[in-house]
Amino acid sequence: MASNQAVTVGTATAEPGQIVRGVIPVTELAGGTPLQIPVVVVNGAGDGPCFWVNGAIHGDEPEGPLACQLALAEVDPAQLSGTLVLCPIINVPAFEAAQRGNPADTFTYDMNRIYPGRPDGYLSERVAAAHAAAMGPVADFEISIHSGGAHSFLDKAIFVDESPESVELATAMGPGWGCIMSSFNPKGSPMAFRKDIGKVGITVELGGRSATSPEAFARVGRELADSILNILRHYKMYPGEAEYPSPRYRGQQEALLAPASGIFLPEPGVEFLTLMKQGDRIARIVNAFGDTLATLEAPADGMFFGLRALPNVMTGDWCCFFCKVEGTRD
Repeated sequence: MASNQAVTVGTATAEPGQIVRGVIPVTELAGGTPLQIPVVVVNGAGDGPCFWVNGAIHGDEPEGPLACQLALAEVDPAQLSGTLVLCPIINVPAFEAAQRGNPADTFTYDMNRIYPGRPDGYLSERVAAAHAAAMGPVADFEISIHSGGAHSFLDKAIFVDESPESVELATAMGPGWGCIMSSFNPKGSPMAFRKDIGKVGITVELGGRSATSPEAFARVGRELADSILNILRHYKMYPGEAEYPSPRYRGQQEALLAPASGIFLPEPGVEFLTLMKQGDRIARIVNAFGDTLATLEAPADGMFFGLRALPNVMTGDWCCFFCKVEGTRD
C-alpha cells in the first residue's frame, strides 16, 4: 500500500498528517462488553508504504505494547512518508490475564500457532481472523514483537522466512540484531500468514521475566522502539540515517530441555549472543544439596539467545534457546 490519502484500520480512519486511535471489532462477551483489538494509525503527510507493528499476541509479553507507546510518542506524522500502524495488543483476553493465551480458550490457547484463525472458529481463532482481515490488505511489511514472557529472558533475536525481503526487514532492526534465524514455525503465525499472501513479516524477540524490573523493562522497550524508528528510516519513511547489525548470522533454533530435575544454574561468565563451541557448558542442574545432576552444553557451534528465568526446573522443561550458527549473511 502506498498512499497519501486516508487510511482506515478498523474504526480508525486517519487522513494524511493525522494520528487516530481506534479498534478492530471482534465480538461481544457474555457480560455485554465488546471484545476489540486496539490500534493506532499514524498516517504520514507524504506518500509511502505501510509498516505495521504487532505486540502481545502472547499475553505475558508486554514489551510490544511498551515499544508501541514509545514509538508513537516520537513519530511526527508531518515528517512521515507512508503509514505506521501500531497494534500494541493482539490477544486482549490473554493480555488481561497476563498469560500466554486466553485461559478461557483451551483448544486454541496459543494464538501464535493458529493464526490467521477462522472467522467461525474458537474465540482466539476469531480474534486472529479479525486481526488478519484488517492487517492483510493494508500492511506492506510487519514485525511481531515477542519476548520470553513469564518463562524466560530472550536477548535480541529474529526469525525470518528466508526471503530476501524478510532478511532485509530483519537487518533494518538495527545494531545488535545480528542473530537472524530461519523460522521454525512455517504455519500459524502472522509471519507465515503474510508469506502466504505474498507479503513480508518477521518475528522479533527481546525481553521477558528477569527483565521486567522498572529499569530493565524500560531499557527493553526503548531498544524495541529504536528499532521501529530505524525501520522507518531504512525504508525512507522518516528522516535520519538507519544503522545496521554487523555481523549478521544465519542459523537455526534448538530448544534445549532439562535432562534432570533440580536447580538450574547458568555457567558464570557465559553470555548471551556470544559465539561458543560445540560442547561448551551453558549451565548445570544441581539437587537440593548442590550435587551436579546434569549439564547443558552447546549442541553445535553457535550462541544462546534465551535462558529460563526461574531456577527450579523439572525434567523435560525448556531451559535454553540456542542458535546453531550456519555462517554469516554479510
